[in-house]
Amino acid sequence: MPDNGAVRDYWNVHIHDLEISSHAPGTREFFADLDQYHFEKLHHLLRLVDFDGQRGKRVLEVGCGAGTDLMRFAKAGALVTGLDIAPSAVALAQQNFAQQGLQADLREADGERLPFADGSFDFVYAHGVVQYTANDRALVDEVRRVLAPGGTAVFQVYNRVSWLNALSKVMKVPLEHEDAPVLKKYSIGEFRRLLDGFSSVRIVEERFPVKSRLHRGWKGMAFNTFFVRAFNALPRSVVSRFGWHLLAFCRK
Repeated sequence: MPDNGAVRDYWNVHIHDLEISSHAPGTREFFADLDQYHFEKLHHLLRLVDFDGQRGKRVLEVGCGAGTDLMRFAKAGALVTGLDIAPSAVALAQQNFAQQGLQADLREADGERLPFADGSFDFVYAHGVVQYTANDRALVDEVRRVLAPGGTAVFQVYNRVSWLNALSKVMKVPLEHEDAPVLKKYSIGEFRRLLDGFSSVRIVEERFPVKSRLHRGWKGMAFNTFFVRAFNALPRSVVSRFGWHLLAFCRK
């Protein structure tokens, strides 16, 4: 298993979704493009995650990337801290917050060894991190440690039994970041066992097909024209367990 030095090196040059914008990284237009694309692709987050309910609370995002999600918490009045293993991501997040004139404690750090005291945060958000870290158990345990009693942690991982995992194999199109040093996928049971130290856990299957702006050619056209429409015409009760993302809402 690769160590987190290899993970850091990879993510230092492979930050999520940077290619979606034609504007120079660090500009206001660049961050606006990232925000629009992120919540277009992951529109369920605005329904499921209580960004607006954290006013005055201490919020930590592990794996903050360019700060797209963390910015939502900050704009709602949360006291935000963001960390990422990749220094290039932290630099972008700092530019993002400077552009918006908002404050955040932004640090380069390893999620498996969080530099905070026990019980430091009311809400911890770790979206798209667990599956890419060398020791997923260590990261989850660290999040639970720094979470205050009664606090909430949100994790997201990839569902191995999902439409996208199957489609990737059938169409021979690699998954995003399939070349990362670590990329894990979980069944719902495996994910629940990973979170067994929390007092309560609610797992939601999400991320169903939306039109892609990144894939071109006949495969991209077939996906956008036929597959997205056909899949989303199926009853959600039938296909919900095949969502690509598993989100866990955990109470300490």
